[in-house]
Amino acid sequence: MAKKIIFMGTPFFAVPILKSLYQNGYPISVVYTQPPQKSQRGQKINKSPIQGISETLNIDFRSPATLKDNEEEYEFMKELNADLAIVVAYGQIVPKKFLNLTKKGFINIHGSILPKWRGAAPIQRSIMNLDNEVGISIMKLVEELDSGPISSIYKIKLNQNENALEISEKLSLLAAQKILDDVDNILEDKAKFIDQDHSKASYAKKIDKSEGRINWNNDASNILGKINGLFPVPGAFFNFNGERYKILKAEIGNGLGKVGEVLTDRLEIACGNNQSVKILEIQRQGKKTQKIGEFMLGSQIKKGSLLSND
Repeated sequence: MAKKIIFMGTPFFAVPILKSLYQNGYPISVVYTQPPQKSQRGQKINKSPIQGISETLNIDFRSPATLKDNEEEYEFMKELNADLAIVVAYGQIVPKKFLNLTKKGFINIHGSILPKWRGAAPIQRSIMNLDNEVGISIMKLVEELDSGPISSIYKIKLNQNENALEISEKLSLLAAQKILDDVDNILEDKAKFIDQDHSKASYAKKIDKSEGRINWNNDASNILGKINGLFPVPGAFFNFNGERYKILKAEIGNGLGKVGEVLTDRLEIACGNNQSVKILEIQRQGKKTQKIGEFMLGSQIKKGSLLSND
Protein backbone atom coordinates (compact mmCIF):
# COMPACT_ATOMS: atom_id res chain seq x y z
CA MET A 1 0.00 0.00 0.00
CA ALA A 2 1.35 3.45 -0.95
CA LYS A 3 2.67 5.68 1.81
CA LYS A 4 1.06 9.01 2.63
CA ILE A 5 3.00 12.07 3.79
CA ILE A 6 1.66 15.39 5.09
CA PHE A 7 3.91 18.43 4.61
CA MET A 8 3.49 21.56 6.74
CA GLY A 9 5.48 24.71 5.97
CA THR A 10 5.20 28.34 4.97
CA PRO A 11 8.34 30.39 4.07
CA PHE A 12 10.97 30.10 1.35
CA PHE A 13 13.12 28.03 3.75
CA ALA A 14 10.63 25.16 3.35
CA VAL A 15 10.37 25.29 -0.45
CA PRO A 16 13.53 23.33 -1.46
CA ILE A 17 12.61 20.63 1.07
CA LEU A 18 9.10 20.15 -0.36
CA LYS A 19 10.48 20.20 -3.92
CA SER A 20 13.11 17.58 -3.04
CA LEU A 21 10.52 15.24 -1.56
CA TYR A 22 8.20 15.70 -4.53
CA GLN A 23 10.90 15.33 -7.21
CA ASN A 24 12.25 12.19 -5.56
CA GLY A 25 8.88 10.49 -5.62
CA TYR A 26 7.79 10.81 -2.01
CA PRO A 27 3.97 10.76 -1.87
CA ILE A 28 2.82 14.15 -0.55
CA SER A 29 -0.90 13.71 0.06
CA VAL A 30 -1.55 17.25 1.26
CA VAL A 31 0.34 20.42 2.18
CA TYR A 32 -0.57 22.70 5.06
CA THR A 33 0.55 26.33 4.94
CA GLN A 34 -0.35 29.68 6.44
CA PRO A 35 -3.22 31.54 4.73
CA PRO A 36 -2.43 34.39 2.31
CA GLN A 37 -1.52 37.67 3.99
CA LYS A 38 -2.56 41.16 3.01
CA SER A 39 0.34 43.47 2.16
CA GLN A 40 0.92 46.43 4.48
CA ARG A 41 -1.26 48.78 2.46
CA GLY A 42 -3.87 46.14 1.86
CA GLN A 43 -3.66 46.41 -1.93
CA LYS A 44 -2.35 42.93 -2.55
CA ILE A 45 -2.84 39.43 -1.19
CA ASN A 46 0.44 37.53 -0.78
CA LYS A 47 0.38 33.74 -0.95
CA SER A 48 2.97 31.91 1.11
CA PRO A 49 5.96 30.54 -0.84
CA ILE A 50 4.78 27.01 0.01
CA GLN A 51 1.30 27.70 -1.38
CA GLY A 52 2.94 28.97 -4.56
CA ILE A 53 5.09 25.87 -5.09
CA SER A 54 2.17 23.59 -4.15
CA GLU A 55 0.09 25.17 -6.90
CA THR A 56 2.98 24.85 -9.36
CA LEU A 57 3.46 21.15 -8.53
CA ASN A 58 -0.32 20.56 -8.41
CA ILE A 59 -0.26 19.30 -4.83
CA ASP A 60 -3.41 19.72 -2.76
CA PHE A 61 -2.96 22.30 -0.02
CA ARG A 62 -4.94 23.60 2.94
CA SER A 63 -4.44 26.91 4.72
CA PRO A 64 -6.53 27.09 7.90
CA ALA A 65 -6.10 30.24 10.01
CA THR A 66 -5.48 28.00 13.01
CA LEU A 67 -5.46 24.33 13.98
CA LYS A 68 -6.44 25.07 17.56
CA ASP A 69 -9.97 23.77 18.28
CA ASN A 70 -10.32 23.08 14.53
CA GLU A 71 -12.43 19.94 14.33
CA GLU A 72 -12.72 20.09 10.54
CA GLU A 73 -8.95 19.81 10.07
CA TYR A 74 -8.68 17.22 12.84
CA GLU A 75 -11.24 15.00 11.13
CA PHE A 76 -9.66 15.55 7.71
CA MET A 77 -6.23 14.52 8.96
CA LYS A 78 -7.65 11.58 10.89
CA GLU A 79 -9.47 10.35 7.79
CA LEU A 80 -6.31 10.71 5.72
CA ASN A 81 -4.57 8.15 7.97
CA ALA A 82 -1.13 9.33 6.82
CA ASP A 83 2.15 7.60 7.60
CA LEU A 84 4.19 10.69 8.47
CA ALA A 85 3.93 14.48 8.80
CA ILE A 86 6.94 16.70 8.06
CA VAL A 87 6.89 20.19 9.59
CA VAL A 88 9.24 22.95 8.37
CA ALA A 89 8.70 26.48 9.72
CA TYR A 90 4.92 26.09 9.53
CA GLY A 91 4.34 29.20 11.61
CA GLN A 92 1.80 27.96 14.11
CA ILE A 93 1.64 25.41 16.89
CA VAL A 94 0.38 21.95 15.97
CA PRO A 95 -1.98 21.02 18.83
CA LYS A 96 -1.14 17.95 20.91
CA LYS A 97 -4.28 16.09 19.81
CA PHE A 98 -3.06 16.16 16.17
CA LEU A 99 0.30 14.57 16.93
CA ASN A 100 -1.02 11.00 17.02
CA LEU A 101 -2.89 11.22 13.72
CA THR A 102 -0.06 9.73 11.65
CA LYS A 103 1.44 6.27 12.04
CA LYS A 104 5.04 7.47 12.44
CA GLY A 105 4.31 10.78 14.15
CA PHE A 106 5.22 14.33 13.18
CA ILE A 107 8.84 15.28 12.54
CA ASN A 108 10.19 18.81 12.52
CA ILE A 109 13.15 20.23 10.59
CA HIS A 110 14.57 23.01 12.78
CA GLY A 111 17.31 25.46 11.78
CA SER A 112 19.67 25.04 14.71
CA ILE A 113 21.89 22.56 16.51
CA LEU A 114 19.42 21.58 19.21
CA PRO A 115 19.03 21.99 22.13
CA LYS A 116 20.67 25.34 21.35
CA TRP A 117 18.38 27.98 19.85
CA ARG A 118 14.93 26.54 20.20
CA GLY A 119 12.29 28.96 19.00
CA ALA A 120 11.40 31.37 16.24
CA ALA A 121 14.69 32.89 15.04
CA PRO A 122 17.49 30.32 15.40
CA ILE A 123 19.55 31.33 12.35
CA GLN A 124 19.49 35.04 13.21
CA ARG A 125 20.40 34.34 16.83
CA SER A 126 23.26 32.03 15.83
CA ILE A 127 24.81 34.75 13.66
CA MET A 128 24.26 37.52 16.21
CA ASN A 129 25.78 35.31 18.90
CA LEU A 130 28.91 34.78 16.74
CA ASP A 131 28.52 30.99 16.82
CA ASN A 132 31.17 28.98 14.99
CA GLU A 133 28.68 26.66 13.33
CA VAL A 134 25.00 26.35 12.49
CA GLY A 135 22.88 23.41 11.46
CA ILE A 136 19.58 21.65 11.14
CA SER A 137 18.03 19.19 13.56
CA ILE A 138 15.47 16.55 12.61
CA MET A 139 13.32 15.70 15.59
CA LYS A 140 9.94 14.40 16.69
CA LEU A 141 7.34 17.07 17.30
CA VAL A 142 6.09 17.11 20.88
CA GLU A 143 3.88 19.49 22.79
CA GLU A 144 6.72 21.62 24.18
CA LEU A 145 8.44 23.87 21.63
CA ASP A 146 11.43 22.28 19.83
CA SER A 147 12.08 19.86 22.69
CA GLY A 148 11.39 16.50 21.05
CA PRO A 149 13.91 13.66 20.63
CA ILE A 150 16.36 14.06 17.73
CA SER A 151 17.20 11.58 15.00
CA SER A 152 19.78 13.61 13.04
CA ILE A 153 21.80 16.83 13.22
CA TYR A 154 23.69 18.24 10.22
CA LYS A 155 26.17 21.10 10.68
CA ILE A 156 27.99 23.69 8.59
CA LYS A 157 30.67 26.22 9.53
CA LEU A 158 29.52 29.80 10.01
CA ASN A 159 31.50 32.42 8.11
CA GLN A 160 31.41 35.86 9.76
CA ASN A 161 30.75 37.52 6.39
CA GLU A 162 27.62 35.48 5.61
CA ASN A 163 24.20 36.93 6.38
CA ALA A 164 21.00 35.30 7.59
CA LEU A 165 19.55 35.01 4.09
CA GLU A 166 22.64 33.21 2.77
CA ILE A 167 22.83 30.86 5.76
CA SER A 168 19.11 30.14 5.55
CA GLU A 169 19.47 29.14 1.88
CA LYS A 170 22.45 26.89 2.68
CA LEU A 171 20.61 25.15 5.52
CA SER A 172 17.45 24.75 3.46
CA LEU A 173 19.40 23.06 0.63
CA LEU A 174 21.22 20.88 3.17
CA ALA A 175 17.90 19.80 4.66
CA ALA A 176 16.46 19.13 1.20
CA GLN A 177 19.34 16.75 0.52
CA LYS A 178 19.45 15.00 3.89
CA ILE A 179 15.73 14.61 4.63
CA LEU A 180 15.33 11.84 2.04
CA ASP A 181 17.45 9.36 4.00
CA ASP A 182 15.83 10.38 7.26
CA VAL A 183 12.33 9.85 5.89
CA ASP A 184 13.30 6.42 4.58
CA ASN A 185 14.72 5.46 7.98
CA ILE A 186 11.65 6.72 9.83
CA LEU A 187 9.20 4.93 7.53
CA GLU A 188 11.24 1.73 7.84
CA ASP A 189 11.54 2.05 11.65
CA LYS A 190 15.33 2.34 11.38
CA ALA A 191 15.64 5.84 12.83
CA LYS A 192 16.88 6.24 16.40
CA PHE A 193 15.52 9.24 18.30
CA ILE A 194 17.61 10.46 21.23
CA ASP A 195 16.27 12.76 23.93
CA GLN A 196 17.70 16.27 24.11
CA ASP A 197 19.68 17.47 27.11
CA HIS A 198 17.12 20.02 28.24
CA SER A 199 19.55 21.58 30.72
CA LYS A 200 21.54 22.92 27.75
CA ALA A 201 18.58 24.49 25.97
CA SER A 202 18.65 28.12 24.85
CA TYR A 203 15.89 30.08 23.16
CA ALA A 204 15.90 32.08 19.94
CA LYS A 205 13.08 34.50 20.64
CA LYS A 206 11.39 36.33 17.78
CA ILE A 207 13.38 39.31 16.50
CA ASP A 208 12.12 42.71 17.59
CA LYS A 209 12.74 45.65 15.22
CA SER A 210 14.31 47.64 18.04
CA GLU A 211 17.13 45.08 18.25
CA GLY A 212 18.44 46.43 14.96
CA ARG A 213 19.73 49.65 16.53
CA ILE A 214 23.55 49.68 16.43
CA ASN A 215 25.50 50.59 19.54
CA TRP A 216 28.89 51.87 18.37
CA ASN A 217 30.37 51.04 21.79
CA ASN A 218 30.19 47.37 20.84
CA ASP A 219 33.18 45.78 19.15
CA ALA A 220 33.34 45.27 15.39
CA SER A 221 32.51 41.55 15.45
CA ASN A 222 29.31 42.10 17.41
CA ILE A 223 28.20 44.94 15.16
CA LEU A 224 28.93 42.85 12.05
CA GLY A 225 27.03 39.93 13.61
CA LYS A 226 24.01 42.18 14.09
CA ILE A 227 24.21 43.51 10.52
CA ASN A 228 24.46 40.00 9.05
CA GLY A 229 22.04 38.37 11.48
CA LEU A 230 19.27 40.89 10.80
CA PHE A 231 19.63 40.90 6.99
CA PRO A 232 17.35 41.37 5.12
CA VAL A 233 14.71 42.17 7.74
CA PRO A 234 14.35 44.00 10.01
CA GLY A 235 17.91 45.17 9.35
CA ALA A 236 20.57 46.84 11.51
CA PHE A 237 20.40 50.64 11.59
CA PHE A 238 21.66 53.91 13.04
CA ASN A 239 20.15 57.38 13.14
CA PHE A 240 21.79 60.60 11.92
CA ASN A 241 20.18 64.04 11.90
CA GLY A 242 16.75 62.53 12.50
CA GLU A 243 16.94 59.99 9.66
CA ARG A 244 17.36 56.24 9.83
CA TYR A 245 20.06 54.47 7.83
CA LYS A 246 19.93 50.69 7.41
CA ILE A 247 23.23 48.87 6.86
CA LEU A 248 22.94 45.91 4.52
CA LYS A 249 26.57 44.89 4.17
CA ALA A 250 29.77 45.68 6.03
CA GLU A 251 33.16 44.31 6.98
CA ILE A 252 35.62 44.78 9.82
CA GLY A 253 38.10 47.62 9.26
CA ASN A 254 41.34 48.61 10.98
CA GLY A 255 40.80 52.32 11.66
CA LEU A 256 41.12 54.06 15.03
CA GLY A 257 39.11 56.94 16.43
CA LYS A 258 36.49 58.10 18.88
CA VAL A 259 33.55 55.69 19.18
CA GLY A 260 30.98 56.57 16.48
CA GLU A 261 33.38 58.76 14.50
CA VAL A 262 33.32 58.55 10.70
CA LEU A 263 36.97 57.88 9.89
CA THR A 264 37.03 57.97 6.07
CA ASP A 265 35.20 59.28 3.03
CA ARG A 266 33.89 55.73 2.49
CA LEU A 267 32.05 55.46 5.80
CA GLU A 268 34.43 53.55 8.02
CA ILE A 269 33.15 54.02 11.56
CA ALA A 270 35.05 53.66 14.80
CA CYS A 271 33.54 51.35 17.40
CA GLY A 272 34.43 49.80 20.75
CA ASN A 273 37.74 48.12 21.66
CA ASN A 274 39.68 50.37 19.26
CA GLN A 275 38.09 48.70 16.24
CA SER A 276 36.13 49.88 13.21
CA VAL A 277 33.47 48.78 10.74
CA LYS A 278 33.51 49.60 7.01
CA ILE A 279 30.05 50.03 5.50
CA LEU A 280 29.71 48.52 2.01
CA GLU A 281 25.97 48.84 1.27
CA ILE A 282 23.48 51.17 2.92
CA GLN A 283 19.89 52.32 2.60
CA ARG A 284 18.74 55.77 3.66
CA GLN A 285 15.20 55.91 5.03
CA GLY A 286 12.72 55.87 2.15
CA LYS A 287 15.45 55.50 -0.48
CA LYS A 288 16.93 52.66 -2.52
CA THR A 289 19.88 50.56 -1.46
CA GLN A 290 23.23 52.02 -2.53
CA LYS A 291 26.84 50.91 -2.72
CA ILE A 292 28.89 53.06 -0.40
CA GLY A 293 30.71 54.97 -3.14
CA GLU A 294 27.45 56.15 -4.70
CA PHE A 295 25.89 56.88 -1.32
CA MET A 296 28.71 59.10 -0.09
CA LEU A 297 28.54 61.39 -3.14
CA GLY A 298 25.37 63.06 -1.87
CA SER A 299 25.42 62.18 1.81
CA GLN A 300 25.38 64.52 4.78
CA ILE A 301 27.49 62.00 6.64
CA LYS A 302 31.07 63.12 6.06
CA LYS A 303 34.48 62.20 7.39
CA GLY A 304 34.67 63.58 10.92
CA SER A 305 30.91 63.21 11.59
CA LEU A 306 30.00 61.64 14.89
CA LEU A 307 27.26 58.99 15.01
CA SER A 308 25.47 58.67 18.33
CA ASN A 309 23.70 55.62 19.74
CA ASP A 310 20.31 57.41 19.77
